Amino acid sequence: MSVLALRLIHIVCGVIWVGGVLFIAWFLIPTIRGVGPSGGAIMSHMVQVRRLPLVMMAVAILTVLSGLALYWRDSAGFNGAWMQTGTGIVFSLGALLGLASVAVGMAVNSPVSRRLGVLAAAAQAKEGPPSAEEAAEMQRLQTRLAAASNLVAALLVFATAAMAVARYVP
Repeated sequence: MSVLALRLIHIVCGVIWVGGVLFIAWFLIPTIRGVGPSGGAIMSHMVQVRRLPLVMMAVAILTVLSGLALYWRDSAGFNGAWMQTGTGIVFSLGALLGLASVAVGMAVNSPVSRRLGVLAAAAQAKEGPPSAEEAAEMQRLQTRLAAASNLVAALLVFATAAMAVARYVP
């Protein structure tokens, strides 16, 4: 695959990934938490119908794979001398931050989102408010999702900053 195609995939998917995570962490999750039980319908639709966790994971994986291919090319096959340059170090740091955000997304965000979607769909199906136990679990899961989403957002902002300046670091 050409460098142009790899860069296009890396940048476009990266923009979708970072922008999506920032929107979710800073606007969507706080809004869903703020509106209370009625936010469950939004979460359920987003997860069960729109498949947001799968879409986010797909763009994350495409970003990582295209980034790995670009890194391989720029480093001449992971050449240690290049990786010790300022550019190599900053690209490596950005890559590690991006990989860490994928790990948190896969280990925390995706399963928590799915569980919240299932709980919200169950509450919606019975056409009433969730039970006290369900509401408590939803609250706990929303808190965990908010914290993990903010962590992923921070990791991705720093990864993006590293990628943006790496070529200019001596």
